[in-house]
Amino acid sequence: MGDRPAQPELSRRGYESFGGRAAEFVSDSVPWWPERPTARDDAPNVIVMLVDDLGFSDLGPFGSEIPTPNIDALADDGWVFTNYRTAPMCSPARAALMTGLNPHRAGFGYVAHTDPGYPGFTCELPQDAPTLAESLRAGGYATFAVGKWHLTLESRLHDAADKSSWPLQRGFDRYFGSMDGFTSLHHPHRLVRDNSVVDVQQFPDGYFLTDELTDEALAMIDELRVNDPSKPFFLYYAHTSVHGPIQAKEADIARHRGRYEAGWNALREARFARQRELGVVPPQAELPADAIADGDRIPSWESLSDEDRALFARHMEVYAAAVDEVDQSVGRLVEHLRRLGELENTIVVLASDNGGTAEGGPSGTRSYFAQFGHSAPVPDGWVRDVPRDPEDIGGPRLFSQYPTGWARVSNTPFRSFKSSTYEGGVHAPLIVSWPAAPARARGIRDQFVFVSDLAPTILELTGVPPLAELRGRPTQEPDGRSVAGVLADPSAEGREAQYFECVGRRAMVDGEWKAVSPLPPRREEGAAGGSWELYHLADDPTETRDLAASHPERVTALADRWLDEAWNNAVLPLDDDGTLHSNRPETEARLEAPVSLVPFRPPLERFRSAKLTVLKSFVVEASLELEEGAAGVLVAHGDQGGGYLLAIEDGAPIISYNAYGDMHRARGAALQPGIRELVLRVDELEGLRWRLRLEVDGVPSAEIAAVPMLLGMAPFTGISVGYDYGGPVDWDLHERHRAFRFSGGRISRLRYVPGARSRHDPTVLRAIGEAVAELAD
Repeated sequence: MGDRPAQPELSRRGYESFGGRAAEFVSDSVPWWPERPTARDDAPNVIVMLVDDLGFSDLGPFGSEIPTPNIDALADDGWVFTNYRTAPMCSPARAALMTGLNPHRAGFGYVAHTDPGYPGFTCELPQDAPTLAESLRAGGYATFAVGKWHLTLESRLHDAADKSSWPLQRGFDRYFGSMDGFTSLHHPHRLVRDNSVVDVQQFPDGYFLTDELTDEALAMIDELRVNDPSKPFFLYYAHTSVHGPIQAKEADIARHRGRYEAGWNALREARFARQRELGVVPPQAELPADAIADGDRIPSWESLSDEDRALFARHMEVYAAAVDEVDQSVGRLVEHLRRLGELENTIVVLASDNGGTAEGGPSGTRSYFAQFGHSAPVPDGWVRDVPRDPEDIGGPRLFSQYPTGWARVSNTPFRSFKSSTYEGGVHAPLIVSWPAAPARARGIRDQFVFVSDLAPTILELTGVPPLAELRGRPTQEPDGRSVAGVLADPSAEGREAQYFECVGRRAMVDGEWKAVSPLPPRREEGAAGGSWELYHLADDPTETRDLAASHPERVTALADRWLDEAWNNAVLPLDDDGTLHSNRPETEARLEAPVSLVPFRPPLERFRSAKLTVLKSFVVEASLELEEGAAGVLVAHGDQGGGYLLAIEDGAPIISYNAYGDMHRARGAALQPGIRELVLRVDELEGLRWRLRLEVDGVPSAEIAAVPMLLGMAPFTGISVGYDYGGPVDWDLHERHRAFRFSGGRISRLRYVPGARSRHDPTVLRAIGEAVAELAD
């Protein structure tokens, strides 16, 4: 076989300020084999825990009244970063964290639900940019991921899609969680293990996803230790908790009962006072007044009725419980590592991916999908919050989001929210813990750190070099730089500058100054044009005093600097005419073709299902062979957030339609045994409504005359045939029959035939792939 080549030199990159505790690799004298290298026994484990839409003030170390004892303990034994900034939305932040690239260079100028064909908006991680998992795995680490992924284009989430951007193909040995941007915690719409969908037709009572994610993470660690007692691991735990729909367990909600009766203004002031005591905001910081802090979107607590106060307080009790449950997951992981004797040499990084979100609106919502993710403007009279018992908020019967007033509390002391380039959208909590580090190095750090700095920092602390070559190509240089020196030295320098952009909103931080443009420029103004504000962060970290009028030359310089960064980072074009997110590749047209589905298989994936029904009329054809007593669900699409189903109960066909929580039902005449042809026609009406009509053997049988159309990401749970998967469409039917698996006959054919797209659908299909190929040539 001949001599094997000598192992290439691997430089020692251990963090010497910590006494050389980081990984060293095998020496140059050891022959190189094709297998992965083995890291030394004292290489630190790494856990990165990312929490979705968590505001700056939502954890105890940052001023929250929510009890987070386990996170507090991490902070007490580590570093609390008070000047950490991230991208304004979740996928861009995750891409930057994983690659060390700026968000647009990593392909994520937006969340993974757009595909206009521009390099900064591919919503796919570059194939020549190694992920943190790929570099660590090459350095001898086991690599695990649980929870939310959201780094794969939504059109590539279905079971026949190219999986090159799925977790296992991007460096992880094991994966369990939801590939999509969020899911129900009581009834997940779709779970994936490694590269395959988990085939579970119904969840047991009391099921809760956060608990299962933690169970899975602990199992991955245990299974590694059974087989290798010393191999270091990297665990990426991306919580689905806190992101809407906000849900929690009833026992956890009960612990926060009565905590929020004083209202959001009082709580915001209390958090700010606590932040000053803790030293996590500088003494010169001011709490922005209503006039500049979205006061027009937040009703005065004192002006609310008793009924509204109780409703809004319940929303925040559920949010607090969700944060509490994140803390519990931290406690379980920490205690497990302590029992294994590995806590001392485990680096834990805990962060939020962006600021708290105002998507719930002034009054919050119990009908999340009625106002989330729509591409078409809704008509007057659209019900954004279907009234239901406030006690159901947080539970499995509805999908909710807290009001804007609580979101402003979450982002205390900063202005604005997720997707904004004000500090409220990008200033987030960051905690790093490593008990093995010298005690003298711990404490508060106020240096500017950006999310793309995290991967280079982790690689330096572990002693693992970033991959220089990937898939036969040289790798891109990261934009982030290690801030390991900041951990050891409170006086070390942090980052100096960073650009920000989200849906045309722009910002540029350069030293003590920040320029913000909260609205996209008009096309004739150019990418650096439009209205800019200027803040001196050293004196005014909460952006309360706009100095643009008195420093026009500085505004111009920062706007020009932003434009230079935009060109260098594939930020352009800006969405100045509203078409950036309506342009889609023509290859998606195949997902709208008629399709026959197989009974009792896992549900058709969410986006694949949506292409058959959303913003269009459609027909469902069912060919049945019925026996005496046939019963069960024929087809179901959706969940408690919105959906529809066709079933047979007590011998008769029934239609259930869940209009974001408002139930509509119709029943037809009894069905006789034998071969039957059922056709459900769902026709678009004016005003974004549908009419549902059921025909049996060509004869009208049942009708629901006019209901609000399900838009955006509803129905969220995909199409299941022969049972109602997971979160039920019709809760009453679920209580009687659970998943109501069809029996007493055979579903010989179940076919969807989409109709023409609605005139309200802004989507434009373009030959994007061909254009990209021409550019490459």
